[in-house]
Amino acid sequence: MNLTGNTIFITGGGSGIGRGLAEELHKRGNIVIISGRRKSHLDSVAKANPGIEAIELDIADPDSIKGVAKKLIAEHPDLNVLINNAGIMEPDQATGVIDDRLLVSTVTTNLLGPIRLTSALMEQMKSRRGVIAYNTSVLAFVPLAVTAVYSATKAALHSYVLSQRFLLRDSGVRVLEIAPPWVRTELMNSREAEQAMPLDQFINETLDVLGTDADEILVQAAKPLRANPGPEEHALVNGFNQQMLKLFGSTQA
Repeated sequence: MNLTGNTIFITGGGSGIGRGLAEELHKRGNIVIISGRRKSHLDSVAKANPGIEAIELDIADPDSIKGVAKKLIAEHPDLNVLINNAGIMEPDQATGVIDDRLLVSTVTTNLLGPIRLTSALMEQMKSRRGVIAYNTSVLAFVPLAVTAVYSATKAALHSYVLSQRFLLRDSGVRVLEIAPPWVRTELMNSREAEQAMPLDQFINETLDVLGTDADEILVQAAKPLRANPGPEEHALVNGFNQQMLKLFGSTQA
C-alpha cells in the first residue's frame, strides 16, 4: 500500500490503535477522517492534529452507517482507503449463561459493523481501486478463553476477509487484514500491561509492513500466534490460556 497521498477513513479513531494509525498516516501526507461514538475523544484527536477531520459514527447502527457513508462519498470523492478499526472487548463467561447484551453488542460492533460499512462504501472503493483494511486480532487464530465472544468475532471477520479478498481479486481493490498482538490500549484496561506491546512500537512496525505488498499486516510478535492453526493447534491454545488466566483470573466450569 502506498502510505502517502490517500484519503483515509478510520473507524474507532478516537483512541488506541485507531488514533495511532490516524496520527501517523496524517503526518505522512494523507487526508485522514476518523470516526467513533465518543465526540469528546474525536474532538481531542482533531485538536491535537490540525487537519484530521472527525465524524460521529455509531458502528452498531445501520442508519448511522448509511448516513456517514453518504456524507463521506459526497464530501470526499477521492476516498480510497477504509480502515475498519472500531471494536469492543469485554470478558465473558463461556462456561455459563452469556450476557445477551454483551453478546449482541460485541457481534454487532466487531462483525456486523465492519461488514455493513464496507458494503456501504464498496462502490466507492471499486471506483478508486482502493484499499479495504480490517483490524482483527491474533485472537482470531488463538482464542482467549475469557473473551470467547470477542475472539469468535475476530475469527469470523478473518474468514470474511479471505472470502472478500478472493472475490475482489480482479477488481483492483486490495483487502488487507491487520492482526495485532496484545497492545497497550483501552481494551481490557491494557494501557499499563507490561506484557503488552507498546502502542507506538506497534504502530511503527505496522506501518512498515503496511507499506509493502503484504495482505496480512503482522508485526513480529504476532507471527507465532498467526502460524498456530492446524491439527496440533490445541496445545498452543491451551498453554496460551493457562498463561492468560494467571493475568486475568480463572473461571470455573
